[in-house]
Parts: sequence; C-alpha cells; structure tokens
Amino acid sequence: MDDLNLRADIAARYQPFLDEILASRRDAIHSIYIVGSALTVDFDPKVSDINSVIVLHKMDLQFLGFLAPLGKKYGKKRVAAPLIMTPAYIDQSLDVFPIEFLNIKLLHDTLFGDDIFRDPDIKKSDLRQACERELKVKLIGLRQGYISARGNRKILARDFAASFAGYMPLFKAILVLLGKTAPQNNQALLNALTEATTVDTTVFHQVLKQKKEGLQPSIQQMNTIFEDYYSAVEKLGELIDALEV
Repeated sequence: MDDLNLRADIAARYQPFLDEILASRRDAIHSIYIVGSALTVDFDPKVSDINSVIVLHKMDLQFLGFLAPLGKKYGKKRVAAPLIMTPAYIDQSLDVFPIEFLNIKLLHDTLFGDDIFRDPDIKKSDLRQACERELKVKLIGLRQGYISARGNRKILARDFAASFAGYMPLFKAILVLLGKTAPQNNQALLNALTEATTVDTTVFHQVLKQKKEGLQPSIQQMNTIFEDYYSAVEKLGELIDALEV
C-alpha cells in the first residue's frame, strides 16, 4: 500500500484485513476503497474508525458469511465493517443516495481494482432534493433531541458532539450544489460554507471545539448553542429550498 495516499498507521491497520480478503475472495471482488476521515487530517486514531467500501461483481451472500467473523478480529483495530455494494446497486442508487455517493466520490482511495467512484452520474436535481430533505430531518432531530434532554447540559453536549460528524457530508453536498469546492478539513469546510451561503457557522466551530477538547458548557451556554445551531440549519434549509437547479 506504499503507493496509496494513506498514513502509515492507517495502512498498517488495514493491510492485514485487505490481504486476508484478497487471499480468499479476490475473484469475487470488483474493487476496494478506503473512504472518509481516514483520508483527512481530522482522523483521530483513538476514536476514529477506518471506513471502507467493497464492490463485488455481483452480490454474494457467501462473501458476507466469510466477512462476518473478521469483524471481531479487526474491529479491535478500529477497522469498521465495510459497506458492500455491486456496480448494479450503485447505478440504481445514485438518485436515492446522492449525498452519500457524492461524499465517496470526493473522498476515496482505491486499494484494489478499477475506480468505479471516479465520476458517478449524480444529478444536481437529486442532490438538491436530498439536501433539502436531510436539512428538514436535522431540524426535527434537533427539536426532539432538545426536548428529550430535559435541560440536562451533559446530554445536550453529548448529543451535539455525537451528531456533528453527520453534518459534514451534508455541508459538502451543499457546497457542491452551489458550484463550490468542498474542502476535506472540517474547519476549512465550515469557512467555505459561510463564504458560499453567508450563513454564520460560528456555532458549528464551537461544537467542533467542544468535541475535540471535551469542554463542558453551562446549561445557559448550551441553550444558546441550540438556538444558534437551529437557526443556522434552518437558514441553510431555506437557501436550498429556494435554489433552482
């Protein structure tokens, strides 16, 4: 894996998993990829998983049976269970999961086989609809989470920190939808989002810092964070709702 754009520690953890799969099931595999944070400076080896995608020539339940026992062995090294797909599934799902496939396109490294994610045909109309839907889902989640926390600042802080990573793929999709480049570093991504939308992302920077440093804001601070967070997501939703593509 020396020719791949991977940190040495990540390559060392994933290499045995890759070797074991290829040694036993090479003929069934179209391609294998590392995706997500393992390819960015935001990867934290203490808490981050190494995520990957395995594309099979055709769906093979015996391959799943082979893969399942490896989970315990490699899970200890924070190698997450890979996503399993086929070329046919990808072709038929681009309109259903445009955000997810866009993020794979933007951030993947091919370990084996032909790069099927080099340029998937993701339509902007599908991407806009998915972004609008996802932003509205986020608003519902924020409201429900705030109510469920019952004023407990620890629960609020935990929930914001836990959900933060789920916003990054959405923010990248919004930038691409607006014709902008989506940075892979979280800080740069938030800055680019502010510049492209004029929506103040200060609160997202606050939550990111809180998550990294394990800060414990007061309940008053958490209430303010909730209000600012909700307002920013709501404004992004209004922008995407009005966007014509």
